[in-house]
Amino acid sequence: MIVAIIDGYTDEPAGLGVPPYLGIYPRYAYGAIKKARKDARIFYLTIDDLRATFEGEKGIKTKNKTPNFPNTAKILERADVIIYIGGLHTPGKYLSAVPSQVEEVARFLRPLRGVKILGGPAFMGSAHEGGTKIGSRELLLAQSVFDHIVYGDLEAFLFDYLKNPKDADPFRFRNYDELGDYAIIGAEVVKQFPDYPDFVIVEIETQRGCPKAMGIGGCSFCTEPVRYRKVEDRPVEDIVEEVKTLYDLGVRHFRVGRQSCIFSYMAKPNGRVPIPNPDALEKLFRGIRFVAPDIKTLHVDNANPAVIANYPEESRRIAKTLIKYGTAGNVVAFGLESADPKVAKLNNLNATAEETYEAVRILNEIGGKRGPNGMPWLLPGINIIFGLPGETKKSYEITFHFLKRLLDDGLMVRRINIRQVVVFPGTPLWHMREKVRTEKHKKLIQHYKYKIRHEIDFPMLQRVVPVGTVLHDVRAEVFDNGLTYGRQIGSYPLIVGIPKAVPTNRFYSVLIVGHGFRSITGVPIPIDVNHESPKVLQQLPGVGKKTVVKILSKRPFRSEEEFLDIVEDEKSRELLRGKVTLR
Repeated sequence: MIVAIIDGYTDEPAGLGVPPYLGIYPRYAYGAIKKARKDARIFYLTIDDLRATFEGEKGIKTKNKTPNFPNTAKILERADVIIYIGGLHTPGKYLSAVPSQVEEVARFLRPLRGVKILGGPAFMGSAHEGGTKIGSRELLLAQSVFDHIVYGDLEAFLFDYLKNPKDADPFRFRNYDELGDYAIIGAEVVKQFPDYPDFVIVEIETQRGCPKAMGIGGCSFCTEPVRYRKVEDRPVEDIVEEVKTLYDLGVRHFRVGRQSCIFSYMAKPNGRVPIPNPDALEKLFRGIRFVAPDIKTLHVDNANPAVIANYPEESRRIAKTLIKYGTAGNVVAFGLESADPKVAKLNNLNATAEETYEAVRILNEIGGKRGPNGMPWLLPGINIIFGLPGETKKSYEITFHFLKRLLDDGLMVRRINIRQVVVFPGTPLWHMREKVRTEKHKKLIQHYKYKIRHEIDFPMLQRVVPVGTVLHDVRAEVFDNGLTYGRQIGSYPLIVGIPKAVPTNRFYSVLIVGHGFRSITGVPIPIDVNHESPKVLQQLPGVGKKTVVKILSKRPFRSEEEFLDIVEDEKSRELLRGKVTLR
């Protein structure tokens, strides 16, 4: 049996599967297939393999990707089973990969003979931009192309289908006892990931469902409670065993990210705010470090700021655990969404503005110190959603002033993610969809997004990574229009623009020399001042057009001090000291 898994890349509230991330769905699917049919030949393809294969067709977009399998077309023609995994519920901007939609992949799959199965969150629809209402068009298209649409867990359906097609239930969910084998067996699919082994970060599942949603209901817009009606915590031993298996295969970057709130792992239910369990988190991350001692990235994802604010001592212990066993540059995303209490109440949001402020303060206190890779150890991120029911002009102003307060009080926030709300069927928001404000407030949304980017993001970035900071292990990914774009591997890494072409898929240490609104400019070190271009030299601290002319006239330099003597500003000289080379 030949099986093709097509990864269309997934992005949802509690899980990421857009490269360099390898999400849970392809791994679990691979494991279920192998457990059911040991003789199966499984090919892990990505949507970029299909795009590269059919790039001559009108409308096919690529990101300069080379096919993982040059014979993609033959694999698909011969495949007995073709599985497409997709679904984009939290749309964003992506550096080197673009998630797909059913409409795109349908063109590739429709003429193929194999049994076609749709899995992942795509059955609810995909949104490539905010401010949209997901209707039935994508589902109707999927029904015309796919033989089976899986509404439950893809891996459960695949195992049943390959054992006996008549027993396969597309609505069946598996439990964590069943998942164990799928996760371990499926780990080996990472060897087919295009960026394996150096540039892949693997998403690890810890929990299903939302603890707050089980207590008082979920946020109006969130798809997570719609899919998972109860909270399940994955056993520590299973998580550790999966990490060990992946680590033994050569994976060195992990994000324990498949949960709605890492601070609520193994927590005690308590209505709106569960009681955190620091001992469980200590056991989990200590276990991961024991089996993966030379890990390069160990990060997390989401957290409910209300948990941290209401249980500060337990949360401090958890934050210290994340630092003790994790790696620097870690980011915990807080779902504030709106600082307006009226909007928060109407949409049943996670936390109040005051709770979020206190959670930001606590994480700054524990994790604000700079780590060995150049980034602070553990910082919060803030998620904002515009267009929610109940919003007024005052709502945007309240949210802006909340963010300004964080800045004015000297606190650090790694990222402020601003999205327009997307309305998915089955969510509480679906029943309030006529009250969504994305169209009515279009100009207001644009105004406040611009205001936040210019007045909050820009000075905040200058605080988080001041000029002169050196970021280590920046992977150069894409060259475009005179700039090489790179980032560290981890949760929400900063995009660094390098003002020249450098070989991609290599790691660099980069001196930060400037800031944008959401990205930074950096120059790889050491800087070869005898041969570097004027364009790059002009970016250096304390070096302008006049100084560049002096540098060019005096090259070659015979010592670092000879070069530094040209830089007039004393602070800039110290920032550059030790970062220069002379060839």
